[in-house]
Amino acid sequence: MIFENLNLTGKVALVTGAASGLGRATALKLSAEGAKLWLVDVDAVGLAETAASCGAEARSEVADLSDPAACHAAVANAVAAFGRLDALCNVAGLIYLANTPEMPRERYERTIDVNLNAPFFLSQAAIPHLLETKGAIVNVASCASYIGEAYAAAYCASKWGLVGMTKALAMEFQKQPIRINALAPGGMMTGIAANYVPPEGCDFELLKRFSGMRGLVEVEDVADMIVLLASDAGRGFHGACLSIDAGITAG
Repeated sequence: MIFENLNLTGKVALVTGAASGLGRATALKLSAEGAKLWLVDVDAVGLAETAASCGAEARSEVADLSDPAACHAAVANAVAAFGRLDALCNVAGLIYLANTPEMPRERYERTIDVNLNAPFFLSQAAIPHLLETKGAIVNVASCASYIGEAYAAAYCASKWGLVGMTKALAMEFQKQPIRINALAPGGMMTGIAANYVPPEGCDFELLKRFSGMRGLVEVEDVADMIVLLASDAGRGFHGACLSIDAGITAG
């Protein structure tokens, strides 16, 4: 961790998408800084591996967060296990690329459910606890929150919405002791990138328009920023969305 004075010893963080990629990296870094962890993912095998790597202060729950009831249950279970909640890290996300006229309704709805609705319902359940601990919410948005990306209408809609929701919640709780922020990373070498499948017949010139000239962003760097925003060291941030995209959205 490149930052100092994170002050996470004894604090409790709920991390979604913890089975792999950015979620796993975030969990490992939070654990290294002394946090107790409630880890959530739909992937039971990967989730167990992450929890084992994080040690005795990490517990896990297999859940499909496209279900609002599962979101509320995850928060309740974390608080029941540890007695408090100090940080909610909404890392879970997915993307389906498609020619818009051919986008299956179920894939559109799942994109919105996982990327936008789940952070809302998790936040709804977590906020009363976070107010008690003067805690934080960190939402993982995307560089797609600021630019239109061909063949990714559903994904862009979900991530633009997530930034808007972050700012709206920050204003709603402007006078109360909670911090609500987001990060907007560029492409990273995660499972999402590894399984990136362009739609059939797509125009690759259009796809290249949102490919960074400097390459992919390091997962570890993004995880560092999540931990910063989740910790007391991020006390100056509220209602922010920090871009970490190697210049994709610069112009």
